[in-house]
Amino acid sequence: MSRFVARIIEPFRRWLFRLYGPEPAPIVLVQRRIFVLPTGAGAAFGMTLILLLIGSINYFLSLGFMLTFLLAGLGIVAIVHAFRNLVGLEIAPGRCEPVFAGEDALFGVLIRNRRPDARWALALRPAQGVAALIDVPGDATAEARLAVPTRERGWRRLDRVTLDTTYPLGLIRGWSYVQPDMRCLAYPKPESDAPPLPFGLDGREGAFQSAFGMDDFAGLRGHQPADPPRHIAWKAVAREAPLLTKQFSGTAAGSVWLDWAGLPPQLDTEARLSRLTAWVIAAHAACVPFGLRLPGCELKPAADEAHVRRCLQELALHGKN
Repeated sequence: MSRFVARIIEPFRRWLFRLYGPEPAPIVLVQRRIFVLPTGAGAAFGMTLILLLIGSINYFLSLGFMLTFLLAGLGIVAIVHAFRNLVGLEIAPGRCEPVFAGEDALFGVLIRNRRPDARWALALRPAQGVAALIDVPGDATAEARLAVPTRERGWRRLDRVTLDTTYPLGLIRGWSYVQPDMRCLAYPKPESDAPPLPFGLDGREGAFQSAFGMDDFAGLRGHQPADPPRHIAWKAVAREAPLLTKQFSGTAAGSVWLDWAGLPPQLDTEARLSRLTAWVIAAHAACVPFGLRLPGCELKPAADEAHVRRCLQELALHGKN
C-alpha cells in the first residue's frame, strides 16, 4: 500500500516542486519556480496581528486598527521583497576540482544577477553538506562553493540544492529547488602506510636506475613544488637568491612501473587501488617517471601533471561503468 501511495505522490511532488533531475545551464528562476511561506518568526508575527485586530475590534481602538494594518502592510512588503530577491536569478555550474574519497567535493555554483539592484542574504543548501551564504551585487556574477562529502571513488554528482532567502526581515522565507548538471571526480583514498615505490625494471625487483641522473651537476633551474628538498640550492637561498633547484645529467634516466598484477594477491580491489594511488602520489612528489598497468589499461611512463591526472582518473573509474 505504501508503495502504491508513493507512486502516486512522487509524480505530484516532482511536478509541484519542479524536481526534474540535473538541468542544463543556465537555470533561470522564473515566477513559477519560487515558493514563499512564513518563517517561525513570521507565523508568530501573523498571530500577533490577529490578536491586535481582535483587540481593536473588541475595544473600538482606532490607533489599534492603524497599528494592525501598518504592520500587515509591512508583512506584505516582506513577502514581495523575499520573492523579488530570487526571481530572475540564473544558476550555472562552476569549477569543481577532483578530490580523494573521504574528502569534501567543492562544487562551484555561479549565480548571475542581471538586475541593477543587489540580491542579499542568499543561502544555497545542498542535500548533504554545509550551506553557503552569499550576496550577489547588481549586474554581476558571484560564485558559491558547496562542500559535499564523498564516500567512495568515482563520479560524485551534485544533488538537489535549495536556494532560499529570508531577506529583508526574516519573516518570510522564499525558496526554489535547483540541480545544476555538475559532477566531481573522487580519486581512491591513498593508502596511509603504503610500502616504498617498487623500483626496478618493469616493476619487478631489481636494480634501481636513477630517475634524477645523479652523475654530474648540470646547472640550476627555477624551483617547482614537486622538486625534492635535497635538490634545492640552499647556498643560493642563503645568499637571498630566488629558490632554485639543482639539475644533474646522467647516463640512465630510470622509471618505475606501477603494476596491478605485481601487488600481493591478498589485497582486494579497493586496497589495490588505494596502494597504487599512494604510489602515484609518491612517484610524482619524487619526480620519478612512472607507468601504470591496470587490467585493460596501460599508460606509458611519464612524469608531467597531465600524466598524473590521467593515472588518478583511471584508478578512480576502474571497474565503474
